[in-house]
Amino acid sequence: MLIWMRHESRENEARAPLTPEGARQLQAMGWRVVVERSPQRCIPDDAYADAGCEMVAPESWPAAPNDAIILGLKELPADGTPLRHRHIMFGHAFKAQHSGRILLDRFKAGGGTLLDLEYLVDEMDRRVVAFGYWAGFAGAALSVMAWGRQQAGARLGAVGVFASAEAMVEAAGAALDGRTPSALIIGALGRVGTGAGELCRKVGIEPTGWDMAETAAGGPFPAVLRHDILLNCILAHAGAPVFVEADAGGADRALSVIGDIACDPDSDYSPIKVYDRATTWAEPVLRVHDSPPLDVMAIDNLPSLLPRESTEDFAAQLLPHLLALDSPDAGVWKRAEATFRQNL
Repeated sequence: MLIWMRHESRENEARAPLTPEGARQLQAMGWRVVVERSPQRCIPDDAYADAGCEMVAPESWPAAPNDAIILGLKELPADGTPLRHRHIMFGHAFKAQHSGRILLDRFKAGGGTLLDLEYLVDEMDRRVVAFGYWAGFAGAALSVMAWGRQQAGARLGAVGVFASAEAMVEAAGAALDGRTPSALIIGALGRVGTGAGELCRKVGIEPTGWDMAETAAGGPFPAVLRHDILLNCILAHAGAPVFVEADAGGADRALSVIGDIACDPDSDYSPIKVYDRATTWAEPVLRVHDSPPLDVMAIDNLPSLLPRESTEDFAAQLLPHLLALDSPDAGVWKRAEATFRQNL
């Protein structure tokens, strides 16, 4: 068995799906583990080399043997080449994303398989691995910081990696400058919502939490507009209710910051209709209405703002399933491949 962890070519992506300790465990089972060198990964190359991994050049996975399993996180370079390997990554291709069909066509052309990390589920269809907690934590922090900057008549500027979760809490608390906005978390009981709620409470905000019971009616939801900050922690899916309509900017509202932590603006199912593209580390908020201001924070790799914490958490969740990859026709891997085939 050969697992090949690729370098994440996307800018500002320092996370990894496998730690050196995890690589040691795979090798103890007889796996061959190849790791691409990376100038930006939060775990240095030497740590993988010391764990016995074979180190190769960045982005050399296209030449890997046919039976290699290519392990990554974010999207592949969009060069249109056919994909012949089994890939484990977040593909963002199964929820009517406009770019998803292009990716699936590449797998179709090359005969490869996408084992999407978002669709690793147990027998009850519950996800078994996710970055959700740290996405929620970081997304809430940036949303709070954006609200604080608004009160000073400005917008949130460029952001970068935080030294620790504690440093992120300090930055968010400082941005509030003694003020306490009201915050609504939709999806409060899930992993993402739990992380968002934890950040809010650490900076002195007691958020209102909605989950399935509060949203079962399907909308509209005028109460959303009565909060200063909305944190959407619900993934887009067929039948998802709309929480913020496209014309919300001109409505009578207190709402001035939306943290779309789930961040799926490319999906027809997105519950936040006032924007149409993800934001970036360089420009973390998009102003969708001027007077009064309404800013949307929708960064799609939020956990990478805390790369070490999120890597260690996610890799620990994923490792037991990687150790079971020698039985691909069972468990989570069988279900993931079935999902891929249905969407192909």
